[in-house]
Amino acid sequence: MERMWGLLACVGLCVQAAFAWGEALPMVQRVSLLTDRAPLFPPQEARPGISASLFNGVEGKSLFAPMPVAVHVSVAPLQRDGPVAQLRTLIAQAEAGSKGYDAVQYGARIKPSGEPTTLTIREIYQWIDDTPGQPHAIGRYQFIPPTLRRLVTRLGVSLDARFTPRVQDELADVLLQEAGLRRFRSGEMARQAFMNNLAKIWAGLPNDTGKSHYHGYAGNKATMTWANFDAQMARIFPG
Repeated sequence: MERMWGLLACVGLCVQAAFAWGEALPMVQRVSLLTDRAPLFPPQEARPGISASLFNGVEGKSLFAPMPVAVHVSVAPLQRDGPVAQLRTLIAQAEAGSKGYDAVQYGARIKPSGEPTTLTIREIYQWIDDTPGQPHAIGRYQFIPPTLRRLVTRLGVSLDARFTPRVQDELADVLLQEAGLRRFRSGEMARQAFMNNLAKIWAGLPNDTGKSHYHGYAGNKATMTWANFDAQMARIFPG
């Protein structure tokens, strides 16, 4: 028994010595002890093929510029009135006209089975899949398929959720944040820069040239003048 206790005491001293030696190592040396191991989470490579569209984010230079693979966007609670709601209405005037939340792109030869607000996200996806070769922009903000799918995934919207006005507004708010809404409202981005970003997302809005960012592509053109756009933005966001 005495020999066993002596052996255990010896082991304990060895362990303590090992820890003390480790603590005495400079940090760079301790890190280097693990450099032969692969990281648990290797850096993710960029994945091409995530298509953009008329809603291609502020970095896009064309209708087909790739969307960022992962962009963290903090979305504030939905505002039913106030400046953000007024901005949504301004965008809807340029995009959807009188049909509003139930707008479907006029070039779609085969329409959905019902008004968009009565359909589930799943049913809208099915309509898109069943009618290839035609435009599918839908709703108050004229979401097109790649953007709709990206935003639904981003917010975790159930495929069985209806495409209600609230859902459409929440999806649009992600695009507003991607355009720089938070930075604009905090004074970090000039109004003209924010407006140009919005024009890169919604083809019906003009940029500071007075034309749509996508002028001439597939018949796109701005549906309001830059002067009107600027005046409305100054009214909504004074100061």
